[in-house]
Amino acid sequence: MKILISLLTVILSFTFVQAQVVTGVIRDAGTRDNLSFATIEIRDLDLGVESDMDGAFSMQLPAPGEYKVRASYVGFNPAIETVSVGQHDTVHIEFEMRSTISMDEVVVTGTMKQVHVSKSPVKVDVYDAKQLETFLPAASSNLVDNMKMVSGVQEVVACGVCYTNSISINGLEGTYTAVLMDGTPMYGNLASVYGLNGIPNLIIDRFEVIKGPSSTLYGSEAVAGIINIITKDPSEQPVLAVDLMGTSHMESFGNISSKIQLGKTTGMLGLNYAYINDFDDVNHDSFGDGINLDRYSLFSKWNFGRKSGKPFTLAAKYYYEDRRNGVEEFVRDRAYRKLRGSDSIYGESIYTHRFEVFGSYVFNSEEDLKLDYSFSTHDQDSYYGSDFYKAGQNIAYASLQWRKPIGSHDLLLGGTLRYNNYDDNTVATETLREGDLINDPVKQFIPGVFVQDEWSVGEDLTFLGGMRLDHYGDHGFVSAPRLNVKYDFSDWTSVRANFGTGFRIVNLFTEDHAFVTGQRKVEIIEDLKPEQSINYSMNVHHVYALFDGSGSFDVDAYYTHFKNKIFPDYSDPAKIIYSNSSGYAVSKGISFSGNYSFYFPLAFSVNGNIQQVVEYEKDPTTDEENKRYVEYAPKWTGAATANYTFRRSKITLGYTGQITGPMRLPEVFDLNNEGVPLATPRPLWSNPFALHNIQVTKQFNKAWSVYLGIQNLANYIQRTSPLVGYNDPNAAIGFSPFFDTSYAYAPNHGREFYIGFKWSVE
Repeated sequence: MKILISLLTVILSFTFVQAQVVTGVIRDAGTRDNLSFATIEIRDLDLGVESDMDGAFSMQLPAPGEYKVRASYVGFNPAIETVSVGQHDTVHIEFEMRSTISMDEVVVTGTMKQVHVSKSPVKVDVYDAKQLETFLPAASSNLVDNMKMVSGVQEVVACGVCYTNSISINGLEGTYTAVLMDGTPMYGNLASVYGLNGIPNLIIDRFEVIKGPSSTLYGSEAVAGIINIITKDPSEQPVLAVDLMGTSHMESFGNISSKIQLGKTTGMLGLNYAYINDFDDVNHDSFGDGINLDRYSLFSKWNFGRKSGKPFTLAAKYYYEDRRNGVEEFVRDRAYRKLRGSDSIYGESIYTHRFEVFGSYVFNSEEDLKLDYSFSTHDQDSYYGSDFYKAGQNIAYASLQWRKPIGSHDLLLGGTLRYNNYDDNTVATETLREGDLINDPVKQFIPGVFVQDEWSVGEDLTFLGGMRLDHYGDHGFVSAPRLNVKYDFSDWTSVRANFGTGFRIVNLFTEDHAFVTGQRKVEIIEDLKPEQSINYSMNVHHVYALFDGSGSFDVDAYYTHFKNKIFPDYSDPAKIIYSNSSGYAVSKGISFSGNYSFYFPLAFSVNGNIQQVVEYEKDPTTDEENKRYVEYAPKWTGAATANYTFRRSKITLGYTGQITGPMRLPEVFDLNNEGVPLATPRPLWSNPFALHNIQVTKQFNKAWSVYLGIQNLANYIQRTSPLVGYNDPNAAIGFSPFFDTSYAYAPNHGREFYIGFKWSVE
């Protein structure tokens, strides 16, 4: 019997040694954490196992051969590796799985500290560089282009001639959104209209979006929400990278970047350019259907090596843009250079120079002390027809933060200093002193303090409370409290409830393009007070697994109440009248977003937003409450992306689409043959429209790839000219007293083909 048992043991041992074995480990590509209890299977053999607590697995195969080993985990893209296993071989695989819902992305915007998305008490949407490549096409994209694909966020065009634009969140104008660079605010006022197009994909590692007031941490302008651009880490960039693209509209775009290593210090240099010089007039209003421009953006960022190992970063960006449009005689052959300011040949020409410096420094101390700093200077030299508008703005900002964990509390204390100097050649910076009209630039020194406490009540419940207090010379102290609550029902489902307030100090001459375009007279009938808002919102987030794939979805509901809201009144065709509303305004809605990745290489995302943005004002004669929809806030919007990759040929097919519902438009009046305004205005509501883009990318190797595609596949353009009064028989084109540029709500840029290539040296 002992001999038989020994013989069986030897046979079994020999059989095990001779078997074919696949071993491996499953990791989260973002955090490098091992994934416990992931599923590993070979479907052709109907064979599967689970990883252990450390993410490791071992699988014995019945015979040698080539097999497709598939790993899956809820909330992550399935991963497939093809292995060739020989007789008696042991093959090791390391799966790097990527989250489909960015649940493990590190974010900083909501709480001013690094925290995983799934743990943040504040709802933060994250879009990294890989996702930006799906917002087609990448080479020509800048921040404004990227934001179009985010739920509840849209581009608003301010002028139908020069096509300046801004970013709207939940139906509120772009000046209600605070734009940060690496957590530092510096895009207020003048730059919110003229500077955002100078933020190229080249420098963006990711951007984070918070919808709803965030004035507690970031002060004025953070009424509608926050967009925080996180710039790339120089140490993670290729030695050289090039991305160049051309289009059928004779446009050229490009990104070039390089990495520099100086001892322990790593730097990045980058150049982004855009060249558009083509005149099209499909709608026959005598003006170009799109903007012409030369744009250059130089960027540099440095991570300094310190003995303490603590971060010290310094970044700088210079941005130049020569933007122009008008009648063909003004644009052709760059005639605008001699015709700027002409009172007979209409055109708009805007020269912009902008310089920025920003960064952070963590002190070498036992206490957690950090300093964020920035300085920006913005200079604009422009003509709108014969009207000259020159403006300059300098903003300096510093924020000192002290963080102190105390038990289950994470305490944050901070102080900020912001200096704003603004000057232009309008009545906004003129003062009557002793009978003389003198220039008097706007100078604001704004000190502020804030406190925040994040309280973790067990593993499932988190409270975040905070308060900010700023002092303005003209308005005194302004406060902004907040409260956020997050509860995890399970590892895959969470709910967030938020309450917050916002405030905004308004400078219409820098923020509303209507001041310096068209021929309407501007009237301000009272001293404008700060706008104030109260916001309530709720978010439900869920991760799911379905049909051998996985994904996530979010549902958000929001309600914002405004007082002292400032609205432009366009009802008089010769004027724009500004005043604080004696009533109130409301922005409310519900949005959703979802994504799903199949086990084969197909992934898609979809989002939508339904909203209502209205003003309520009492009629002084009847005491009835009148309701008025706010212009350029669509009743609903939606967006979708889809990508499929042919692995063997390394070809990726990409699609992006947007749909925009009806929106309230300003009241404008066309002219009859005698040049008299008609009794009936143009339609006050736009029609829904959709835009579709497709792209094909071929990856040849790690260094080279080529892409080509079509933007605006269906060739949709705004049916009605965005201009009014351009055909006045009693005045030169563009110089009619009824000329107005505000009726722009959809693109005039038709179908466009493009091709480009990427090359990088690791």
